[in-house]
Amino acid sequence: MPNLFEPFELAGRRAPSRVVFGPHVTNLGRGRSLSDRHVAYYRGRAEGGAGVVVTEAASVHTSDWPYERAPLADECGPGWAAVTDACRPAGALVLAGLGHRGGQGSSAYSQAALWAPSAVADVLNREMPMVMEEAELVALVDGFRHAARLAVASGCDGVEIDAGPTSILRQFLSGLTNHRDDDYGRDRLRLTRDVLEAVRTGVGADGILGLRLSCDELAPWAGITPEQAAEHVAVVRDAVDLLVVVRGGPYSRSAYRPDAHTPSVFNRDLCRAMREAAGGRVVVVLQGSVVDPVDAQRALDDGVADAVEMTRAQIAEPRLVDLVRSGESARVRPCILCNQACQVDDVRNPIVTCVGEPRSGHETEDEEVDRITPAPSRLEVLVVGSGVAGLECARVLAARGNRVRVVDRTDRPGGMASRVAVGPGRERLAGLPEWLVSECRALGVSFELGREITADGCDEAELDGAVVVLATGSRPAPPSFESDGSCPVFDAPELLTTGTDHLPRGPVLVSDPVGGPVGVGVAEWLAAAAFAVDLVTQDPVVGTLLARTGDLADANVRLERAGVRRRLRSRLRAVRRGTAICEDVWTGRRAELPSAAVVDCGHRVPDDALGRARPHLARAGDCVAPRTVLEAVLEGRRRALEVLARGGGDVAGVLEAVS
Repeated sequence: MPNLFEPFELAGRRAPSRVVFGPHVTNLGRGRSLSDRHVAYYRGRAEGGAGVVVTEAASVHTSDWPYERAPLADECGPGWAAVTDACRPAGALVLAGLGHRGGQGSSAYSQAALWAPSAVADVLNREMPMVMEEAELVALVDGFRHAARLAVASGCDGVEIDAGPTSILRQFLSGLTNHRDDDYGRDRLRLTRDVLEAVRTGVGADGILGLRLSCDELAPWAGITPEQAAEHVAVVRDAVDLLVVVRGGPYSRSAYRPDAHTPSVFNRDLCRAMREAAGGRVVVVLQGSVVDPVDAQRALDDGVADAVEMTRAQIAEPRLVDLVRSGESARVRPCILCNQACQVDDVRNPIVTCVGEPRSGHETEDEEVDRITPAPSRLEVLVVGSGVAGLECARVLAARGNRVRVVDRTDRPGGMASRVAVGPGRERLAGLPEWLVSECRALGVSFELGREITADGCDEAELDGAVVVLATGSRPAPPSFESDGSCPVFDAPELLTTGTDHLPRGPVLVSDPVGGPVGVGVAEWLAAAAFAVDLVTQDPVVGTLLARTGDLADANVRLERAGVRRRLRSRLRAVRRGTAICEDVWTGRRAELPSAAVVDCGHRVPDDALGRARPHLARAGDCVAPRTVLEAVLEGRRRALEVLARGGGDVAGVLEAVS
């Protein structure tokens, strides 16, 4: 059986492992070129053992400008050369991602009409594109040829062509978006064949030609089906060296890279079918939430694929391959499939990173910290609070050899990230604090659980004798609605901790003024426990913030199927005599809902009593301002680095240990 972590031959070249780091939006660019940030980002994955690195897809023609920092192939030559030079010492093969989003792009930056096979407005951008004629088709094919030639001339081992969910090639392949009656409509594969032929001339006989192909649009009434995709694979299998099997289309973009509500390795059967269609003539790559090396190896053992794409797993843990190779699998930082910080195809232009590894995407900024070399000394450190902020702080400090104690009033470390994890992804979310605890214990951090340090009762000598970092978390905010006490009001995290046994039977109202994952998760959890649930939100759709992670539509489908009643454009104003009074945010009209209990999913406030009593102490996480796991982990790390910079220790060594 092929081993995931051993070298293999790809089109006459040697890759150090069968692990692929796939293309994705990063927002690391400077203008429309690949930047020094890209170089550091890809170098880290190559040095961590990735066998193939595919760069962020570059537009092959100026008509395509899908997001502000989208690379343009004509401007990527120096960047491709720098990435290749950075990855070459580790042996990784570098492929330049090439594509064109066509009608699924945006005219916001180009201020020009979008190109598409037919006059079909995209369901997301709602723009009506122009229908491509002969001139545009020729320009597109020439653009792919020229970009491929430039990539190889810049040192890349080859290219990967995007025919995935958002690509113009998929739009030509699919009956959902291709309504043409010419040769490109009668033979929907023609443009893809033309592009592959042109690209082969660009990369030459020795260059690697990869194809990312949407093989199931999950829209069988007119979209690409697995049966049709198998026919496509049979046609192109001799034209390409690498085939990445993906799914998704205009009505199912979130299916390409879903969050933890979708089981991992979801493309297993689809990939197996495409590999059979390929007949052994091309290296077939499994993609689809593959974050566990055991699952990845099993896919190879079972003949599902020849290589495995583990992109999000390597954003979370750049050293994944090397750690597993060296027998340290337990030290692999888990990917929790949250999409919170790595899904950045977003008008806000956030830089790609990871909630568990905030250095990802910020490698160049951390290099500045590397240069700080304070005098070495061993510190006594007390971290108050064992949530992810406190755990990350303790981990980084202990990695430098400091003596670290973590004190927490609860009997279980992990904090809010462990308490609010609900639904199918619960085990994954809880996996991050569990990993942090495991790392801390391995580094000698001592835990004193079930002990509270309060502002009034703390031991002054204890605080004065150590470097102290407060990570005391948050507490419930006063309710934003009136209540006469006729029905109990529960704070969401506290209810999730204690369970539903003491929750009265009857209709439960979930008040969600935030619009994030907690309100949706609580409603689903209660519905699964056979409670009648009303979810109240002031927004016109439930879970507005889930649009950032790709779960918005899917979450509303799950709620509908679970029988949760969604009360939109409404705020909870009062609870009186067992009745919840909600008010329409537009009209002010009030409605009464019978409620046996209310669950408040609103914002919390800092648990900062100790910090206010001793304002000179460093603070991190929710005790500064209650936010997300990303900010908590990031601040825990920053406080640790600040302590090291002030009090001793080699920061460069710490970053080497934690990066």
